Amino acid sequence: MRFAVLFLLIAQASTAQTGLQVENSHSTESLRGVSVVSRDIAWASGTHGTYLRTTDGGQTWTPGQVPDATTLDFRGVAAFSADEAFLMSSGPGELSRIYHTRDAGRHWMLQLLNADPKGFFDSIAFWDSTHGVVLGDPVPDDAGTLKFEILLTEDGQNWRRVSTTTLPAAKEGEGAFAASNTCIAILPGITDSNIWFATGGKVARVFHSADRGKSWQVSDTPIVHGPESAGIFSIAFRDAMHGVIAGGDYKRPSDDGANLAFTDDGGKTWGLSGTHPQVYFSAAVYERKVQDGAHGVEAKTSSPRLLLVGQDFVLDLRPHKKPRRIRPKKGSEMKFNAASACLAGGALVVGSKGAVAAVP
Repeated sequence: MRFAVLFLLIAQASTAQTGLQVENSHSTESLRGVSVVSRDIAWASGTHGTYLRTTDGGQTWTPGQVPDATTLDFRGVAAFSADEAFLMSSGPGELSRIYHTRDAGRHWMLQLLNADPKGFFDSIAFWDSTHGVVLGDPVPDDAGTLKFEILLTEDGQNWRRVSTTTLPAAKEGEGAFAASNTCIAILPGITDSNIWFATGGKVARVFHSADRGKSWQVSDTPIVHGPESAGIFSIAFRDAMHGVIAGGDYKRPSDDGANLAFTDDGGKTWGLSGTHPQVYFSAAVYERKVQDGAHGVEAKTSSPRLLLVGQDFVLDLRPHKKPRRIRPKKGSEMKFNAASACLAGGALVVGSKGAVAAVP
């Protein structure tokens, strides 16, 4: 149980430890979804209807394919056990779908198919196994105004579109990025009602609802924007006040610029990070650690470690310490897209050509 053991060691390791612990995924698909359930269980998802699952801490990854889904690109996965997971595919119209399994992938139920030819799902997140949210690119409302598509489920089976009456209109050329399943953010736990999502293109903005979509506010940010390839690719919050947005221009991934910003007022205002070089980041995750004997309850920390996914490295940001890049071994051609925080610290990252690695 290689990454299970690794995760346990991480909590005791010194910060001088470097290097990514590469896992054999037994897949060559491009992976953009990843969801860590426990020290032993994790799921990932990607192109050609592919999903991956491990139940032994990464020693063995088992790939699978959803029946009749070879044309689908599963950009998001949300898992809750070795048996239960949701998959979200991204693409125009009916290529955007939501699937659900309760038996480890032996059977998949198609829960939702986007019938709007202009629709495009970008990200999926869950408060618990029955309460979730999906973000989709702007589509015309009844008045013909472009509004982002927000879908909610309260039973883990049926999805409804949230009223867009109070949702600010999307600006021309504004959209969301289905790059890492992290352009939407929530706080875990059924009692929380916050939803944040981030945009890019002609503008780079953050939308926030404190009541699960009944009302909304939107804020401009200083993140680079303009080209359709630039903007905010990832948003994460460690509590209701403190969060991060990360992005850049994926067509110019090495460019330093306004690619990273923080908020301490719940997303109303954003200040650029002084960390440089920033380059392009596709995903941002706050580290989470479970206290001994906490039975799955995450420890509350005032300033948790932040991990940012670059094209071929993970940037480790810790309070009061210099940022450091964590890379695979020299000569590796691994490219990364997405990350999910691990319960004992660190994260699991996935990327192109079946790349899977544990971050110390």
